[in-house]
Amino acid sequence: MKTSFYKADDRGHANHGWLESWHTFSFAQYYNPQRSHFGALRVLNDDYIAAGMGFGTHPHDNFEIVTIPLEGAVEHKDSMGNHGIIKRGDVQIMSAGSGIAHSEFNASKEELLKLFQIWVFPKERNIAPRYDQKTYPLEGRKNSWQVVVSPTHEGAVWINQDAYFNLGHFDANSNVDYKMNTNGNGVFLMVVEGQAEVDGQVLNRRDAIGVWDVDSVTIKTSAETELLAIEIPMAV
Repeated sequence: MKTSFYKADDRGHANHGWLESWHTFSFAQYYNPQRSHFGALRVLNDDYIAAGMGFGTHPHDNFEIVTIPLEGAVEHKDSMGNHGIIKRGDVQIMSAGSGIAHSEFNASKEELLKLFQIWVFPKERNIAPRYDQKTYPLEGRKNSWQVVVSPTHEGAVWINQDAYFNLGHFDANSNVDYKMNTNGNGVFLMVVEGQAEVDGQVLNRRDAIGVWDVDSVTIKTSAETELLAIEIPMAV
């Protein structure tokens, strides 16, 4: 088993007033050659967006872009005619493919929006752009992995990559196993809230660990803990 530790305090940080963001991997003005990607996982931004503010229309291509709201709601519009609101419990994906333009705004004029935005290198380039969003019951991740993004799992939003996103909310003093779906994949495990341990490494809030060359991983929780597991091809 090989591991790489990503301490929350070592992430890139940008404060634009209306937007405060922490970058696990190199992004915008933050560049760290040791933190450019984990396998096919290219971007994991922890964004805090002020009430009524957001990103105006801008283009993307050839990324799988996953948005997971943590608090508040996102208003989304894109060049394919999609317009919707996503909130905690929802997961949104765009296969940008050959090209798409979209905007993202805090849907509230009063409350802060908190979300993860995650970019994954695609399996096939220049596909027709796609959009999907689904709502997942929060109770479905209690002491269990809830598969929210997958190329194969029924009920998950589809991704153009051999990648699997799982969310779990586990009790304190639990032993949680994560088993790889695909040989050669690794898994990027982030503590969203709480505290856990993997291979002797203690992970606090927003700490993460990448694990590969292994079939399964055991996570020990020392407090009530929310986890995000992104299983991802390591060869890109």
